[in-house]
Amino acid sequence: MANKSLSGTDKYFTATQQREQTVRDIIEKERAATEAKSARLKALRLAEEAEDRAEAERYPPPPPAPKKKTRKTAADHTDQLS
Repeated sequence: MANKSLSGTDKYFTATQQREQTVRDIIEKERAATEAKSARLKALRLAEEAEDRAEAERYPPPPPAPKKKTRKTAADHTDQLS
C-alpha cells in the first residue's frame, strides 16, 4: 500500500472543503428549523381563523340600526338661500 501524504496545498483545500461543508450543514439545519417554525405558526394561525369563523357563525352581528331621516326645517331653507 502506497503511503500518500498530502502536500501543503492539498491539506489547505481539504480543510477549506471541510469548513465549507460545515457551513452548509449549519445553514441547512437553520433552514429546516425556520421551515418547521413557519409551518407551526401557519397551523396555529389557520386554527385560530377557523375558530373565529365558527364563533362568528354562532353569534352573528346584530343588524344595523335603521337610519333616521332628518326633516328639513325652515332654517335649513334660509341657509341655502344666502
